[in-house]
Amino acid sequence: MVDKVPMTQGGFVNLQEELRWRQQEERPRIIEAIAEARAHGDLSENAEYHAAKEAQSHNEGRISELEDLIARAEVIDLSKMSGSKIKFGARVKLVDEDTEEEKTYQIVGDQEADVKQGRISISSPIARALIGKEVGDSIEVNAPGGSKAYEILAVQWG
Repeated sequence: MVDKVPMTQGGFVNLQEELRWRQQEERPRIIEAIAEARAHGDLSENAEYHAAKEAQSHNEGRISELEDLIARAEVIDLSKMSGSKIKFGARVKLVDEDTEEEKTYQIVGDQEADVKQGRISISSPIARALIGKEVGDSIEVNAPGGSKAYEILAVQWG
């Protein structure tokens, strides 16, 4: 059975765009760099050639990974999400019960997560603790710096 990879429409589009860029822009650039480095002669001591081949390997590996993710993508339509219980796609406003600091996170797919932009992975400890909870509930998350307690202030969709 193929495991589906949940993601938002935005995350899916970003993966498609990265794949397009790697195939249509980065791949030809690397091929050109390899050809140019080959022209310099002896490949055994040609650092430019080896660097270009390494870049090619990295790029092709990422292309394979992107193709796999896109093939297994389960795009969740956030416009159809609603309800009071937290699930994938929810934007959740929390307050740290110790510091009173408020934070807002959206629960997204693993590939879309970016804490600096307020997007946390569905598989992260905080998201796993939030799933199924409602406004007013408290959660406790084991973090590297110790346990943190949060109260859920709001749940938004879309």
